[in-house]
Amino acid sequence: MDYLKLREEPLKSAVREDYFGSYKYTQIGNIDFVIAKRESEKGQRFLEGVESYEVKSILWAEAKQGTSHDIYESFVQLILTIGKEKTFEKCLPPKYIGAFDAEKFAFIEYHKIQEVFYQNDFNWNVTPSNHESKEFKQLHELCKNLLDENSILFKYKSQGEELKEFIKLNFKTDKDIFEKISVTKNNFTFVFQKWSDAVKPTIEVEWEKAKKAGIISADFFLADLLSSENESLKDSLYVVLKKTKYELAKKIDELGFETFKSVGFNDKQKAHKEFWAIYERPPKEEYWDYIIERRDLLVPQDIRERKGSFFTPRIWVEKSQAYLADVLGETWQDDYYIWDCCSGTGNLLNGLTNYRKVWASTLDKQDVDVMKDRIHNGWPMFENHVFQFDFLNDSFDKCPEELRAILNDENERKKLVIYINPPYAEATTARTVTGTGANKSGVATENKTYEKFKEVIGKASNEIFAQFLIRASAEIQCCKLGQFAKLKALCASNFAQFREAFKAKFEKAFIVPAKTFDNVKGEFPIGFFVWDTGYEKSMSDNNSFDVDVFDSDGKFLSVKKIYSENTKTLSINRWMKKLDTATENIIGYMENPTPDFQNNKFLCIINNEGTRHNNYSAINADTILVNAIYFSVRHCILPTWLNDRDQFLFPNDGWQSDREFQADCLAFALFHGQNRISCAQGVNNWIPFTEEQVGSKKAFKSNFMSSFIADFLAGKVCLSSGGLFDGGVTSLRSVLRKESIYLRSNERGQCGGLGAEPLGEGVAEDAASGCSEGETSPAKFSPQAQAVYDAGLELWKYYHEQKNANPDAAFYDIRKYFQGEKNGRMNNASDDERYTELIDDLRAKQKALAKKIEANVYKYGFLK
Repeated sequence: MDYLKLREEPLKSAVREDYFGSYKYTQIGNIDFVIAKRESEKGQRFLEGVESYEVKSILWAEAKQGTSHDIYESFVQLILTIGKEKTFEKCLPPKYIGAFDAEKFAFIEYHKIQEVFYQNDFNWNVTPSNHESKEFKQLHELCKNLLDENSILFKYKSQGEELKEFIKLNFKTDKDIFEKISVTKNNFTFVFQKWSDAVKPTIEVEWEKAKKAGIISADFFLADLLSSENESLKDSLYVVLKKTKYELAKKIDELGFETFKSVGFNDKQKAHKEFWAIYERPPKEEYWDYIIERRDLLVPQDIRERKGSFFTPRIWVEKSQAYLADVLGETWQDDYYIWDCCSGTGNLLNGLTNYRKVWASTLDKQDVDVMKDRIHNGWPMFENHVFQFDFLNDSFDKCPEELRAILNDENERKKLVIYINPPYAEATTARTVTGTGANKSGVATENKTYEKFKEVIGKASNEIFAQFLIRASAEIQCCKLGQFAKLKALCASNFAQFREAFKAKFEKAFIVPAKTFDNVKGEFPIGFFVWDTGYEKSMSDNNSFDVDVFDSDGKFLSVKKIYSENTKTLSINRWMKKLDTATENIIGYMENPTPDFQNNKFLCIINNEGTRHNNYSAINADTILVNAIYFSVRHCILPTWLNDRDQFLFPNDGWQSDREFQADCLAFALFHGQNRISCAQGVNNWIPFTEEQVGSKKAFKSNFMSSFIADFLAGKVCLSSGGLFDGGVTSLRSVLRKESIYLRSNERGQCGGLGAEPLGEGVAEDAASGCSEGETSPAKFSPQAQAVYDAGLELWKYYHEQKNANPDAAFYDIRKYFQGEKNGRMNNASDDERYTELIDDLRAKQKALAKKIEANVYKYGFLK
């Protein structure tokens, strides 16, 4: 059949009829073309009512009309569609993926490209059909060689019969056979989720109580999966299946008898039988070790955070061992002992060469069993060097004798390396920060190390990894430390007391994107740090640390200097507190969160003081410029994984005489999306224009901001003569007459709230009043700031053309008017084309202004 004139939908129908007529055609998400097997009558009857059954796809394909499309680009679009929707997590992957048009059909086996979906640092949230996006081009480059080497292509006209034969041989449809679904290393996590829905509720276990006792469903699933005829094939696992029950927690009692606990089913094993009638078990033996080693993928997130069940990617394992060799010498594995005291299933120790000098301990008996099973299957670790140990609670007397002798000998401790990727759970949560929740109960606080060191390391004691570090340095003095962690110990303000207490010399470190680690979300760095605890001075003696930076592929990018707050280096929040002097005539508040990029999402300008556990600086005519500067220097640079933990610092005094910089920051703050002043929350004193400029049909309740801008540009707003660094007065002072422009309020916090009295227009009568000679000078918007101001004016004018425009609307109100809201949140876009043009233009101008401000951020020391 000639397909050349067919549009896409008729083309799909024609190809389906001509080549896939004996198969089931179905729909999965936004995939164009899905072919699945038709079940036999026997299979249909068996599967009736079994909710966990999944359609067995054999082909997912991308379709394009005509013949002009690059077939590889079609593959990439399909891969982006699958990755964006995470289809492989919701549905069993097919045997093949494909791409076709009116001339040809190409196939590639799914397993050839599946690793593409496990790129943790790839942005899948893009439009798959946009072939010009950075992500599309990046994926095209990544997949090109794979497609070159592994894809199979058929042309309908010259190879139509061969295509039919290929489909017949590879897409088998024997209607008398009901095939079970194979479990592989690619889908075992998906099958576990299905098992959790279907089988787990029928096991006679109180799961919440069991979890507190260290028993999790993943071990029951592994007992099921690695079994034949309902008998586990690996008795070394923590839980084993014995026909109609599970046995667990085996041990030998004092009389030499083997004891264990057992548990059965509450439905006479009905759901269990139905589930495993669909899925094939055991998997191919070549997958066993991988599935056991990756038990961490089946562990609930809260337990992973608390116990450290996170798999360290091989690339960073190898890199960390290379860094240890750089610091300790090429023969370090022969010269030093190694102890991973939170080893999980032991993957951090892979690649070591001298296991006679290596120990591995972990909190969970299940993980100990997994490591011993790995030893039985060829891992060259010594079984008596693997033991259960709670590092934050247990005495070192519980360690194996040989390791205990090392811990008790100061000279031997100097040759001990504590090599760990510790848990990162903390007592606080995002809800704690936002003031809507309490600390996580028991996380990080219910152990002996916390009780012993909480007064010593302060707020850092809420973090489990900090507890590992402080116990190791204090109680295993002179050891070497090689540890993975976030950057908090180096630079977080909450770790200032920790840095005073942690006696260790910083040796070397590297940082990488956090998303290269399994199931770690967010754009921030994770580092590997080498320390020497045989050191008298604390790490706080250093106010900066040089670390190497690598991208997700292990390519060296640069050396980054990380600054920390101490007595020599103060944060921007210390600076802001010195200038937060407004107590009356308040026109709004600025929320000042922890001074790093990751917390900038909380930095905003609002009408009334908020409830989050952050500082709120009051804004009036005296302090508006410093608030605008603080706001702008923190928002003008976009966050990335690399700068996420960078600290904003107490600046030098150069900004005080830079009138253009002050004007730039004022313009930036007025038109930024985090300026959330709204007339719905009280009188809006933040309209930067007059009624005449915007064409308002009614008078504004307040002309404060347009008057302030005019007076500032005219040189009628000056800095006080008191020094900012010598203990003098630390406020900006407006020379506008207070009786004409200020609120008649004497209490901090009233202005800007509901029912507040508006500010008047007010013009200064004496520009020099209250200012010493040289303090006053006209200011001028830079070209970039003027462009932002002008673009904002056009937006305001268009809004006031609307019939129901509110004359007192703020920037936030105007955006909300055009974009609307859903479930209490403003929508991201508007259907109004003119508004979209105007807001896009404003944002483009704002971006250019941000770039200009950025240079001064470094010039004046807000960042280093």
